[in-house]
Amino acid sequence: MICYGPAVLDLAEELVDTYAEVFSAPPWNEDEETIHQFSLRLQADTRRTGFRTALAQSAAGIDGFATAWLTARTLPEDRAYAQVAAQLGAERVRELLVGALEIDELAVRQYARSQGTGRALLAELAADAPGSRAWVLTARKAADTVATYRRLGWHEVAPLPGTANGVLVFLAPDHPAAGV
Repeated sequence: MICYGPAVLDLAEELVDTYAEVFSAPPWNEDEETIHQFSLRLQADTRRTGFRTALAQSAAGIDGFATAWLTARTLPEDRAYAQVAAQLGAERVRELLVGALEIDELAVRQYARSQGTGRALLAELAADAPGSRAWVLTARKAADTVATYRRLGWHEVAPLPGTANGVLVFLAPDHPAAGV
């Protein structure tokens, strides 16, 4: 199920709970303040152009979710965006990311993993990406997450020489520049 814009805020408490379960564990180890920041970010993110949330739900509640929006012409300077810009350079950011669907958060509860939940959430969001252009970034240290994106056919964007840092950028399997 996909929710567009601020409609998802009706489920904010459950989303924050899911986020907390997933991202307080290794390799993320986020603390209470960072989890609280996600709650505030979610409220602001719902106002981004093209914001949407894919939800996986069962009798247990929210099993997982993913959020996305359309990447603006200028990457923000907060979070890991400076690392993305440094690795790709301005020309590749424009070519690969601007106007594409940026998948920001993907969180699947432990009990719902290895059942295709993450795959389904990514596929649902990427299905209506403009021109099949979707991307996601993750922490290089998150070996299981990196392996999952690769297994699902997402393509890692090679950093410019000498610019590798703590993040990796992946393009959706159908992104026109994937594998180039």
